[in-house]
Amino acid sequence: MKAEERKSKYVLAVDHGTSAMKVALANMSGDILAFEMEETPLYLLDGGGAEQDPDEWWAALIACAKRIVDKNLVPVDDIVAVCSSSQWSGTVAVDAKGNHLMNAIIWMDSRGAPYISKYLRGIVNIQGYGILNLLKWIHKTGGIPAGAGKDPIAHILFLKHERPEIYEKTYKFLEPKDFLNLKFTGKFAASYDSIMLHWLANTRDIWNVHYDEALIKKLRIDGNKLPPLQSSIDVLGVVSEKVADLIGINRNVQVVTGSPDLQSAMIGSGAVKDYEGHIYVGTSSWILCHVPYKKTDISHNMASIPSTIPGRYFVVNEQESAGACLTFLRDNIFYPDDKTRYGNPDVYGEFDKIVENAPPGSNKLIFTPWLYGERTPVENHTLRGGFHNLSLPIDRPNMIRAVFEGVAYNSRWLLQGVEKFIKRKLDPLNIIGGGAQSDIWCQIYADVLNRTIRQVKDPIYANARGAALIASVSLGYCTFDEICHLVQFSNEFHPNPDNRALYDEIFAEFLQLYKSNEQIYKRLNK
Repeated sequence: MKAEERKSKYVLAVDHGTSAMKVALANMSGDILAFEMEETPLYLLDGGGAEQDPDEWWAALIACAKRIVDKNLVPVDDIVAVCSSSQWSGTVAVDAKGNHLMNAIIWMDSRGAPYISKYLRGIVNIQGYGILNLLKWIHKTGGIPAGAGKDPIAHILFLKHERPEIYEKTYKFLEPKDFLNLKFTGKFAASYDSIMLHWLANTRDIWNVHYDEALIKKLRIDGNKLPPLQSSIDVLGVVSEKVADLIGINRNVQVVTGSPDLQSAMIGSGAVKDYEGHIYVGTSSWILCHVPYKKTDISHNMASIPSTIPGRYFVVNEQESAGACLTFLRDNIFYPDDKTRYGNPDVYGEFDKIVENAPPGSNKLIFTPWLYGERTPVENHTLRGGFHNLSLPIDRPNMIRAVFEGVAYNSRWLLQGVEKFIKRKLDPLNIIGGGAQSDIWCQIYADVLNRTIRQVKDPIYANARGAALIASVSLGYCTFDEICHLVQFSNEFHPNPDNRALYDEIFAEFLQLYKSNEQIYKRLNK
């Protein structure tokens, strides 16, 4: 389709993160014309609980969408689609009328861990799994429910055993993205990529992903409570009259099924071909790329799973805390009592300027970013962060730069796992997310990873751009193969050879800190 046609039709692209709901107005080439956001509260509970209120999600979405439409930037008749990207690995229990029955349990919640162990341990165990269960799950799904209890299947088992009244009333358990689609259309559905962390879908034939009755039976849940499956580029339906009128769009606007955040970001990063990688740096972080085969690396918690693109797999290595470490530094250490800086995103720009005055390696101060445990490359919910090698001469610039570098060291650890998995080097790497707005952090990534880092233009919009491009493919305005030509880059960062030996030395000690302290964390935080 010609470029002028792609630029004359528009989509409301939803980017639903943990900290905020964001909505963009984009054309079918993925160009962002307007962007609005509303923060959404996170509720951390004793025992590893992490929840959010779906009503607060939806109110924030409607407020953002209304503000965009009210700007009258484009003819309302030319807004033809809605497509959502959302935080992944969450669980919303809803009744048959689509009402949520409790707060959403999100990806940080680990309360279901004991039930994963209960059902999947055996007489002979490998890494906490019965050998027969391990072989069965990997053969069918490529992976297995994580022992940390942060996958949706663990959430469901937690509800079944500890909130049975909620479990019994539940008509469907939905991922956050699929809950938003339900609110838009009244239809219950999940996409092949959004359902994957339930580890109940057989993916051996990438063109025939389906629920596996034997796996469902093994975990003793009611399979009827799982939503029907379809492709991310399928049209789920049209926006309900009530929602259309509330936002101010036409009642025939189509709702595309869409993808969770990792998969949507992959599209928005432009890295859509096999072995083209990207780094996301937001609240959490990941490194991923498409691969043309099904494969599992159980020792590093990695597996090929279905992507947004029909018929394609991708592999990802993810860390729990990235930008969250800077938020912690700002709000818990430096400015907890400063009303002008606490919670103020402008402080991140101040951090950038401060870091530029600190030496590479932060005078060998090492920060470990495990503030909420870790999922990969090691699965360990007892890990905790810290500053190591502190001394009296260490100042604020060194501490801030150490946090930037510590997140990058952990990303290098992730990169090692991905490159071992695909047996090749990922170079260059596209970088997206809020952290990618920082030129100094991009350069640190280039130096620490020893890779060329390509800064995607407007990197904070990558998820929304991905959602818009998924809608564009769905409605025939472009193809996935064209996306790499539509996504633009604002800068390119190359490794500084002068820092190579220093960062290699500190990274080796970073890994040693994990090995030396793993058992201490386990004893302190079990």
